[in-house]
Amino acid sequence: MEENVITSIQNARIKHVVALQQKSSLRREEGLFVVEGQREIGHCIACGYEIVELFSRSEECGVRSEITPTVDIPHSTIVSPQVYEKIAYRGSTEGVIAVAKCKDHSLSSLLTPHSSLLGKTTPLIVVLESVEKPGNLGAILRTAEAAHVDAVIVCDPLTDLYNPNLIRASIGGVFSVPVAVCTSQECIAFLKENKIRILTAQLQDSYDYYDYDMRQATAIVMGTESTGLSQQWRDAADVHIRIPMLGRLDSLNVSVSAAILMYEAVRQRNKVYKFPDARM
Repeated sequence: MEENVITSIQNARIKHVVALQQKSSLRREEGLFVVEGQREIGHCIACGYEIVELFSRSEECGVRSEITPTVDIPHSTIVSPQVYEKIAYRGSTEGVIAVAKCKDHSLSSLLTPHSSLLGKTTPLIVVLESVEKPGNLGAILRTAEAAHVDAVIVCDPLTDLYNPNLIRASIGGVFSVPVAVCTSQECIAFLKENKIRILTAQLQDSYDYYDYDMRQATAIVMGTESTGLSQQWRDAADVHIRIPMLGRLDSLNVSVSAAILMYEAVRQRNKVYKFPDARM
């Protein structure tokens, strides 16, 4: 393992880390991203991500051995507190930051032996169309991890999966939940081909969410808070569902709505129900 010390914020490697934090285009071009904090880096490694460089704040560099006791990292760099402050995206990250390689997020990746979707007869999938706020997408991935959702598919994305705010909001869920990125058209074809029923969350012409059977192969599809789902998803849906709004407001935050629907599926899959035929 190569090890050295960096004390200048003008160092080329330090500038590269800052650029990876700030530029999604660079993350896509190089297939690299930045992850901060002992817990997040450890989770990243446990989920099979390859760490290419680790930066440790000089007075806390001992945490390296706690994070990577059995992992070979090509570069391990100690940095001064001033340099660490420059590359840290958030305040409390336990003095460690890593650069890691991105994974494959194609639809085909959901059908590999490493995905929980392969061979499952009644998968639960969450589909998100054009969600633009990294914090919302990260929160949904965090809930998807907690609810043991089989996959999350991000359609026509307006943010990338390795945005620092998304990683932070997901608390590492972005690493452990199988995630695919594609167009809505590709996703609809994938769901139809694999006989996964499409439930679109919308107010118009819809059933209350708790009246629909989510125990079968199910994809819960959510749109943006401002415009909702596009017409192609409404047309492709097998069933439209809604969360009853009993107050004066007509919508919830998309991450809150997704959490309600995911855990309704979890609840149903651990109970025995009889649903009207129209809602099966």
